[in-house]
Amino acid sequence: MRALALLTPFVSPSLAVSPAYANEQVNEQVSGRGNSALAPPPAPPSVARSLLTDSLHSDSCVAAALTFCLLRPPPMSSPRFITESEAALHRSQESCWLISSGKVYDVTGFLRMHPGGKALILERAGSDVSRVMDGPPHRHSLNARRWLEQYCIGQLAGTQEATQRQTEGTGHEVASGNVEQDLVDWQKPLLWQVGRLGEKYDEWVHQPVDRPIRLFYSDFIESCSKTSWYVVPVVWLPLVAYLSYFCYTSMSQDSTRLTDRFAFPHKWAFPFLFLLGMFIWTLVEYLIHRYVFHMRPPASNYFLITLHFMLHGQHHKSPFDSSRLVFPPIPASLVIGFFYGLLQLLLPKAVGISLFVGGLFGYVLYDMIHYYLHYGSPSKGSYLYDLKTYHVKHHFEHQRLGFGITTKFWDYPFKTLIPEETHEKQH
Repeated sequence: MRALALLTPFVSPSLAVSPAYANEQVNEQVSGRGNSALAPPPAPPSVARSLLTDSLHSDSCVAAALTFCLLRPPPMSSPRFITESEAALHRSQESCWLISSGKVYDVTGFLRMHPGGKALILERAGSDVSRVMDGPPHRHSLNARRWLEQYCIGQLAGTQEATQRQTEGTGHEVASGNVEQDLVDWQKPLLWQVGRLGEKYDEWVHQPVDRPIRLFYSDFIESCSKTSWYVVPVVWLPLVAYLSYFCYTSMSQDSTRLTDRFAFPHKWAFPFLFLLGMFIWTLVEYLIHRYVFHMRPPASNYFLITLHFMLHGQHHKSPFDSSRLVFPPIPASLVIGFFYGLLQLLLPKAVGISLFVGGLFGYVLYDMIHYYLHYGSPSKGSYLYDLKTYHVKHHFEHQRLGFGITTKFWDYPFKTLIPEETHEKQH
């Protein structure tokens, strides 16, 4: 393992990843377990194993092996032509294919994420959805069509274009992980690269992809930047319960004076303040999302671009990275602590804490709803179904509108409501 850490001196200082991360990448490449959407195709096993065996005697061979496996430009995949009858066999949740514009797509992994629900895709599985993509009732955006291309597995046989490609010996070729086809190197942490994109950053970050993102070189810091959805309620709901009990008992003992002329006379004021805190949170949620998460950093400012990508840009670039859909507790505690101190300065203790705990509960709901909007399958016609459709439009088509997550309420007075589509609905 000591030898694996010596890659940097043989290649470039910009490749300084942690030994554990580099070792993990090599192991995945050699064993064939690597994600094809993340990394280039592995070196031939015989070559890779030979190089790694020789590394027991020579550190320079390790550098050669890692360079070959990780940095070699990937070869194009062989052309594949698929008949309609073959595509029609894939109509289940376990294997779901679609045909569109003469290409065949394996969307099995996308079923759970589809904003209209997996049922809409399964109804059309194995068939041509070209007209459906154009609407009505919904015309898919350019980003949605670009997203679909990630799942392309071949050309539809029998079409004029496919016949010509077969004659010429070419087909739909996909080079997964080809750095030359993107503005960043996906084999390295992105946080230190995006600031150099300059004028291209805003367009690049709003072209979503279906792949996980690595931000930091350090494995420890990287792990702290990721959070499973259930961590949020586990960390914050006990605090909500404790502070709710404290406020309720404090107000039941005596009246809580807000001003010289106005006081809360009994314990029933707590539910009102709690709900008011939740309502205030919806405004805070909107303002943070619009003015902080969606700030437009100057193209010349490396720091602000990097900050924007760390706060929210990475979520728009990879909206279905499940480890980055909720806010990590450590940075969240700094923001939560700020609001707690602010309310304590402005209001009497019991009143301030009551508003704070209502807002904290609103934040927990916000994170849970946000995760569900990306990975849940709400019933058609329900409130959450409408929110899911609305939020996906924000990601794929209207990035400067639709800033409400738990509610669209504040989009109305601030005039950022996503407009309804003009397509007539199908009968």
